[in-house]
Amino acid sequence: MHKITLLIHCEDQPNIIASVTNFMATNKGNIVYIDQHVDREQNIFFMRLECEFKSDAFSIEKFRNIFKEVLVEKFQLKWKMYAADKKPRMALFVSKYDHCLYDILGRYNSGELFLEIPFILSNHAHLKSIADSFNIPFYHVPVTKDTKYEAEREQLKLLESYTIDFVVLARYMQIVSNLLIDKYPNKIINIHHSFLPAFVGAKPYHSAYKRGVKIIGATSHYITEELDAGPIIEQDVTHVSHSHSINDLISKGRDLEKIVLSNAIKLHANRKVMVFNNKTVIFS
Repeated sequence: MHKITLLIHCEDQPNIIASVTNFMATNKGNIVYIDQHVDREQNIFFMRLECEFKSDAFSIEKFRNIFKEVLVEKFQLKWKMYAADKKPRMALFVSKYDHCLYDILGRYNSGELFLEIPFILSNHAHLKSIADSFNIPFYHVPVTKDTKYEAEREQLKLLESYTIDFVVLARYMQIVSNLLIDKYPNKIINIHHSFLPAFVGAKPYHSAYKRGVKIIGATSHYITEELDAGPIIEQDVTHVSHSHSINDLISKGRDLEKIVLSNAIKLHANRKVMVFNNKTVIFS
């Protein structure tokens, strides 16, 4: 049994769904999932489809070529097709905070995440013991103002040598430059508290506490050149009150960061996210 996942978007027009589903049927495919969305404001059609093929002779490369010849030019499709059983390869970038790292590795170790983690990279050596305990290679690449370019060149070499598909910044406390962003567009996932930009700076929870906030939150998004302004994948909030201390806010915020980041990773790894004009379409 072979299974493919297809993501497409194009200008909205008649007969797209019928053409794609008929194509799958003609090529002896059985559609097991299909969902679509039309952005009326931008007149863009989005679709995600999963299809199974029983033939042992099925080749995804040949199928891609046939799909391209028959449908892509006709509808001017922007498309991606994946072998559904192929796990994407994810690199983890961390600094000193360990809560997101522990959460991701725990989920990974239990088989909850459909992906592979070939290595963990950090600008500090503090979390090496965690990587060692999960038997994952750890690379320490220090970053300073003067060595940032050389450090990112070294990071890029590691990403390429391990054939990494996407990167997760699990509280990696460095600004990523275009050197990596251009190589991995909409493939570098970040997590941060949702106080930005209202409470910027090194201690946002302290600032929020002083203002007496009533909700705190976390946001996971793709990295773009504009800091913290990339397409949003996942968000969540929780209520707080005057009775909560600064430590309570920090604790609740870290819990949210773990959940929001892990959900964003799942959505991306399962190919359920489509990006268009700095917005995301998230399929169920």
